[in-house]
Amino acid sequence: MSEWLIYRGAGAPHDGINHLPPPPPWRDFDGTPTLPTPPGGLDGSSLRRLGVRQNQAQLHRPSTHERELVNAALYLRRPLLVTGNPGSGKSTIAHSVAYELGLGRVLNWPVVSRSTLRDGLYQYDAIGRLQDAQLARTDPGGDGTLADIGRYIRLGPLGTALLAYDKPRVLLVDELDKSDIDLPNDLLNVLEEGEFTIPELERIADLVPVVEVLTDDGQKVPVHGGRIRCRAFPFIVLTSNGERDFPAPLRRRCIALQMEFPDVDRLAGMVRAHFGQGADEKHRDLIRAFADRNHGDVLAVDQLLNAIHLVHATGWTENVEARARIMEDLLRPLDRTG
Repeated sequence: MSEWLIYRGAGAPHDGINHLPPPPPWRDFDGTPTLPTPPGGLDGSSLRRLGVRQNQAQLHRPSTHERELVNAALYLRRPLLVTGNPGSGKSTIAHSVAYELGLGRVLNWPVVSRSTLRDGLYQYDAIGRLQDAQLARTDPGGDGTLADIGRYIRLGPLGTALLAYDKPRVLLVDELDKSDIDLPNDLLNVLEEGEFTIPELERIADLVPVVEVLTDDGQKVPVHGGRIRCRAFPFIVLTSNGERDFPAPLRRRCIALQMEFPDVDRLAGMVRAHFGQGADEKHRDLIRAFADRNHGDVLAVDQLLNAIHLVHATGWTENVEARARIMEDLLRPLDRTG
């Protein structure tokens, strides 16, 4: 059964994405022109998430259930809707897949209550364009200004992910449950069709059929006719802390994964990944106490990592009383105020 896994969750980069079978006919996209996926590797965000130090990425081992659903999303070209408590490793999935499969930098869209679909697709600086036109004393309706409109358009994380890359980009839409009530519904058509239009470019397509715009990576890419359509549907991770329910049409378009809180062994692996070999044994009491506190309490793994780091930084390794105080204050359940 394991032979079907493209993403293995082992933390070692490989070329398995080249062996991903063709998509289902209803998820087969034909965007052009084809763009090369940016080189793989870890940026600062992935380093912080994975805790990769001296090839220790392999210590972040997802469960069998997680690996299977990640691969289901890859095979079916569907977003992965990941729900779980804060700190349960939801966001780490996106960084782990991008690193292991060599899919370049993770495109990150942190959602807040004011986020709109357009924020994720693109931004158009109309005011900046008008100011530049006035400073240059040019005619805003002239061909030169029309051709230069790409200087004022930058694709957002979702818009960049939907470019016609030859391999899927990885997009993290973080904390979708924090959004306005309309955003999940607004996402439906884009996630289903794998395309969107930029009206500012579509209106001038007969005069300027190709316009270069900036991506979220800071690179220039051509946009033809004001329309962007993917070729390899991106691997999209939508995370939620479970603070709200999503509409059925969105859930129908996603592969749903409920993250369980890490057990002692997985917590130990996370500690080794961030603090080095042997750190889990050195702080076994903190790890076990943290795991025991999870029953009925809302906790985040960040709290455990913070506590261990403070013990390291202060040299309180053998100070039982100090460690107890750290446990009490830093590992206080998040659903309690006192």
